[in-house]
Amino acid sequence: MGLVGVPENGNGETGVSLGSRNKYRRMDSEVTEDGDHLQEDRRSTIRKYVFACAVFASLNNVLLGYDVGVMSGAIIFIQEDLKITELQEEVLIGILSIISLLGSLAGGKTSDVLGRKWTMALAALVFQIGAVVMTIAPSFQILMIGRILAGIGIGLGVMIAPVYIAEIAPTVTRGSLTSFPEIFINVGILLGYVSNYAFSGLSAHISWRVMLAVGILPSVIVGFALFIIPESPRWLVMQNRVEEARLVLLKTNEDEKEVEERLQEILLAAGITNGEKYEEKAVWRELLSPSPSLRRMLITGFGIQCFQQITGIDATVYYSPEIFKEAGIENNSKVLAATVAVGISKTVFILVAILVIDKLGRKPLLYLSTIGMTICLFSLALVQTFLGKGELGIALAILSVCGNVAFFSVGLGPVCWVVTSEIFPLRLRAQAAALGAVGNRVCSGLVAMSFLSVSRKITMGGTFFIFSVISAFAVLFVYKLVPETKGKSLEQIELLFKDEHGWQESEVELGDVEQLVQKE
Repeated sequence: MGLVGVPENGNGETGVSLGSRNKYRRMDSEVTEDGDHLQEDRRSTIRKYVFACAVFASLNNVLLGYDVGVMSGAIIFIQEDLKITELQEEVLIGILSIISLLGSLAGGKTSDVLGRKWTMALAALVFQIGAVVMTIAPSFQILMIGRILAGIGIGLGVMIAPVYIAEIAPTVTRGSLTSFPEIFINVGILLGYVSNYAFSGLSAHISWRVMLAVGILPSVIVGFALFIIPESPRWLVMQNRVEEARLVLLKTNEDEKEVEERLQEILLAAGITNGEKYEEKAVWRELLSPSPSLRRMLITGFGIQCFQQITGIDATVYYSPEIFKEAGIENNSKVLAATVAVGISKTVFILVAILVIDKLGRKPLLYLSTIGMTICLFSLALVQTFLGKGELGIALAILSVCGNVAFFSVGLGPVCWVVTSEIFPLRLRAQAAALGAVGNRVCSGLVAMSFLSVSRKITMGGTFFIFSVISAFAVLFVYKLVPETKGKSLEQIELLFKDEHGWQESEVELGDVEQLVQKE
C-alpha cells in the first residue's frame, strides 16, 4: 500500500522520487536560464562595443562629408570676400580630392607600420591643423595651404576607416558596420548644408570662416575615441602579436568558439604558423606584378571606387547651388535651403542601406543604386536642357538631384567601401585598399575641378547626360566584376576570386580555409 496522499505509479512505487526529480529539474532549468541571461548580456555588451568602435572609427569621415557640404555654400562667401575667379573656385574645391589621394596612398603603408588605430589619430591631427589654417586664412594662397593639409588628413581617414571596421567586425554584421563611414560622410554633408544655412546671415568675411571652423570638432572627438577602441586583430597578427589579437577577437565576437576558428583563419591568411612568418614578396612588388586572382581583385576594387565618383556624385553635391540656380532659384537663402533637402535625402537613404546590406547582399543594392542613378541623372539632363527656369523645372530638378543622391546612398556610396575593404588578402589589404581610395580621390578631384568648365562648354544638361551614360556602364561593371560577399569571412572571400566566373553563375561553395594557402 502506498503512502496516504502520495500517488503510486504503475509499478507500485510512490511518486516522491518523481517529485524530487521534478524539483531538481526546475533548479537545473533556473541555472540554465541564468546562464542564458549571462550569455545574452555578454552578446549585448559585445554588440554595443563593436558598434562604438565602428562609430568612433568613422568620425574622420564626417570631416570629408562636412567639407563637401559646407564648401558648396561657403564658396559663395569666399568669392565675395577674397574676390577669387571661377578657375580659382574650381581649384579650391577640387584640390582637396586630388591632395587627399596622397593621404590615402600614404595611409596604406602608414597603417601597416603604425597600425590602423594610430593612422586614424594621425588623420585627425593633420586635418585639425589644416582646418585652423583655413579658418584664419587672409588670402587665397593661405587658404589653399590649409586646404592641402586638410586633404591629406581626409585621405588618411577615408582610406583606413572601412579597413579597420571590416577587420574587427563579426562576419554577420560586417556589411552594415563597414557602411558606417559612408553614413558619417552623409551626416557630415548634411551638417555642412545646415551650417551654410545657419551662418549665411553673418558678414561675408566672417561667415565662411565660422563654417569651416565648425569642422574641427569631429576630429577632436577622435582623440578621446583612441582610449576606447582596440587595434585591429588582423594587424596584430601581422605583427606576430597573436595573444593580443585573441583578446580583441574575444571582445568583438559573440561566439567564443568562433574566436579560435577565426584566429586560425587569420593566421593562415597571414602566412603565420607556430609564430613564424613565411617568406613573401614585398607588398608593392606583388601589387605591381599581381597573380590572376589578385588582378581581378584590383580591377574590382579600383573600378568600383572610380565608378563611385565618375557618375558625378561630387558634382551633384558640391555644385548643387549652381544646379538649382540654373533651374531658376535665384535667392541665396532659398538655394541653400534646397541643398539641405539634398543632404537629408542622402542621409536618410544611407540608413536604408545599413539595415538591409547584410540581408539582401551587396550586388542587389548595387543594381538598385546604379539603375536608379542612371534614371535620375538622365531625368536631370532632360530638365536642364528642355524645361528652362519655370516652377516645374525647379521642382523636377530638386526631385532629380534628391533622387540621385538617394539612390547613390542606398548602394554605390556605402557598398563601394564595403567591397573594397573585404576583397583583398590580409597581407595586401591596407595598401590595396589605399590604391582604390586613390582612384576614388583622383576621379572626385577631376570631376569637381572640371564640372563648371565642362558645363559652360556643353551645357549643364549635356554634362549630366554624360554622367547618366557612365552610370549605365556602372550597371554592367557590377554584373561582370563584383562578387557577392555577404555572409563570408574576409579569409573566405579570397577564394571567390580563384574562379573568374564563379560568382556570376552561382554561390561559390567555400571549402576548408586551408585552401587559402594553396598555390594557384
